[in-house]
Amino acid sequence: MPALELVDVRKVYRSGDDEVAALDQATLRVGNDEMVALVGPSGSGKSTLLSISGGLLAPTSGTVVVGGEALGAYSAKALTEFRRRRVGFVFQAVNLVPFLTARENLLIVAELSGTDRSSARARAERLLDELGLGDRAGHLPEALSGGERQRVAIGRALMNQPELVLIDEPTSALDTELGEQVMELITTEVKGRGTAAVIVTQDERMTHYADRVVHITDGRLLDE
Repeated sequence: MPALELVDVRKVYRSGDDEVAALDQATLRVGNDEMVALVGPSGSGKSTLLSISGGLLAPTSGTVVVGGEALGAYSAKALTEFRRRRVGFVFQAVNLVPFLTARENLLIVAELSGTDRSSARARAERLLDELGLGDRAGHLPEALSGGERQRVAIGRALMNQPELVLIDEPTSALDTELGEQVMELITTEVKGRGTAAVIVTQDERMTHYADRVVHITDGRLLDE
């Protein structure tokens, strides 16, 4: 059973009397422990595909299956709960809660999912140590560097042990050296847990970390 399967997915937006297809008959299958890099220029549909894959956005047509579960069958409330338990997100803007420490940004994910507090705290501490942030766990995001905030966001995405992690432009604001460090970290964390990942990027320097590269242009996918 694949971690993610998209079948003939379309996403159409209306602009006056015209229709614009952000995704056009997109079909993609991601294995349980596979890392796929999704590469394309701005406006090609990358972020739309990522949002649909994680249930943040509904497709106009087509099927989205995550871990054997068809997302179209869920109510809005059930879909929110599904995302909390089964999917991890790392957004381009990081989106850490500014008034929570690094540790608390991880713990709030577990709290929203109803995870036992003591086991959640132990997992958060373990993740932060693995991410090289053990001594930064009590710092607010404003006191962390860009790379450290990115690592906190990765830890937050992995907190509930999701089957699928969706990562949007993880190296866009980083130089090559730090970008390599972040990608090595993502690879280690994802592969070490047997988790699937789709990584959206415009940075061709980082695609060698992926098991497979899929290009997207004008909403259409081309598997290398």
